[in-house]
Amino acid sequence: MTRAFRTAAVIGAGTIGLSWATLFAAHGLTVKVTDPRPDLADALAEALDLNAPHLAARGLDVTGLADRVHIAADVAEAVRDADVVQENGPERVEFKQDLFATLVREAPDHALLLSSSSAIPSSAFTRELPDEAAARVLIGHPFNPPHLVPLVEVVPGERTGEDAVQDAVDFYTSVSRTPVVERKEIPGFVGNRLQNALSREAVYLVEQGVVTPEDLDKVMTNSLGLRWATVGPFLGSHLGGGPGGYRHLVEHIGASMQRIWGDEPGLGSPSQDKEEQERLIEAVEKAYGSSTYPELTETRDRRQLAVLSALDGADKEEN
Repeated sequence: MTRAFRTAAVIGAGTIGLSWATLFAAHGLTVKVTDPRPDLADALAEALDLNAPHLAARGLDVTGLADRVHIAADVAEAVRDADVVQENGPERVEFKQDLFATLVREAPDHALLLSSSSAIPSSAFTRELPDEAAARVLIGHPFNPPHLVPLVEVVPGERTGEDAVQDAVDFYTSVSRTPVVERKEIPGFVGNRLQNALSREAVYLVEQGVVTPEDLDKVMTNSLGLRWATVGPFLGSHLGGGPGGYRHLVEHIGASMQRIWGDEPGLGSPSQDKEEQERLIEAVEKAYGSSTYPELTETRDRRQLAVLSALDGADKEEN
């Protein structure tokens, strides 16, 4: 690592911000959290209690975790001594413009300024900043919950400096994440665009009565999700071509795949009709509404930990 990160500011303490705070503290950083929500202290304490066992299962020492996390009265206090700032505010350009102007004014000149933005590129909210400030702003987009899911999409803006890109990669690597640098800004970045494409077809298939929401989830978790968790779409397709690899796959089934892409039967377009959307919502609630949010997230996180542990074991066997 080219520079040391000792203090992190977490701006915004929703689901993502609370998860980041836990992760950063588990890696030994002093963390300052700020959010206008009135229940911040209780939410933070609950998140630390819930997330600490997950991090312990990943081999981290969570002793004294809460002692490293502090509540700041406002943004200025949170970022005053920060080496890195992770912003988790609303997905609104105007909000981020105002907030990052404050971050630039109040944070140290060396602080790396990162946004968890899910879809808005940093160039959209740094236009009014001077060049030297915009040079240290970029996207660090996680997937929920970031203390468990390793990927962070590192997306530099038009004026982000290469030193800041490398610092972001080093920082996320130091907290056991897997950073991927994306060299072109595009709304939604890579992960959410892929997720949106799959979700779009999933909604269409349920709307058309092809499958129920719970059975569609079974299809994913027992086939594509299982495969992609280990190799991803391109390596999976390369292996699907047998010894001939991806070339063999394209030459032999490429035409049939292209028919799905562009001609009948084609990929579907979900309905924008309010009544149809309500039927879909009711179908999902029927499938999963009998369980509480904490129960569902506990099941999700336990399964994600099992997959991560299994992958760790396989990697160790290979080495």
